[in-house]
Amino acid sequence: MKVLSAAQDITLFEGFTEQTKKNVVSENNIHVIITRGKGQVNTALLDECPHLRIIARCGVGLDNIDLKEATIRGIKVINAPNSNASTIAEHTIALLLLLQRNLYSSISITKEGNWNARNKYQGDEVNGKTLGILGLGNIGKKVAAIATVLGMKVIYWSAKKENVPYPFVPFEDLLKQSNCISIHLPLTPKTKNLLDCFTFEKMEKKPLLINTARGKIIDQQALFQALDTELISGFAADVLATEPPGKNDPLVAHPKALITPHIGSLTATTYRQMCLQTVRNVLAILEGKEPDEGCIFNLAQL
Repeated sequence: MKVLSAAQDITLFEGFTEQTKKNVVSENNIHVIITRGKGQVNTALLDECPHLRIIARCGVGLDNIDLKEATIRGIKVINAPNSNASTIAEHTIALLLLLQRNLYSSISITKEGNWNARNKYQGDEVNGKTLGILGLGNIGKKVAAIATVLGMKVIYWSAKKENVPYPFVPFEDLLKQSNCISIHLPLTPKTKNLLDCFTFEKMEKKPLLINTARGKIIDQQALFQALDTELISGFAADVLATEPPGKNDPLVAHPKALITPHIGSLTATTYRQMCLQTVRNVLAILEGKEPDEGCIFNLAQL
């Protein structure tokens, strides 16, 4: 906000409700919308902003923006590619270790004063396990690198083969061979409900499943049943199909599930970098300067 406030010829409207949004949109020529993720930039809003030139997302995912309609109207859609790769990779590995070593339960029991719970401890290590990665983009590659240091064997399935030291395997082979599976795919019509009741039945090693990508990549009902019937040994995620979940969401409450509230990118370092990077690229475009390479998501289609 300090960077935007210091810019020349910029009028800011911030933190408005639905009612004040209508007043702002109807009375002013809006040229740029900057959103973090909750704000829905849909066709109805685009119709109200005929002078809109830029939609900027302080983050990577563009689920809350009607990308197709924005592109048709010639509006540049900006995001912060690769800005969250390191922090999401860290979060993924943290969730994996929590599950594999049963750390959350152990810490909770100790806080309750039950030191003798160690006599019934059940946990393992990731060293020597096979990690199957679904989607080997920027985040997937970082997860693979960390997992390798931890002594894991990494295999992957992705939209295309990458120049990496890990074997590419068919989707079903990954499901069969993996002790742990980590999801790093974008949400598209092809990946929605990619993991369903049929794919869970093909997971021969009853793996741990980690999702720090998008909740709707997994059929939530099939996931709950897979946990209940022990088709998978545990589930940890930073994302859900519905956010926030209902008050008594059975998946959140499941004893074999660990859910964090979509905080993977909200570390002090990454959150600041994403916001500053996005704002500076917006100002660069408005001033006729070159923004960072790759920040205009739909550049090739404009």
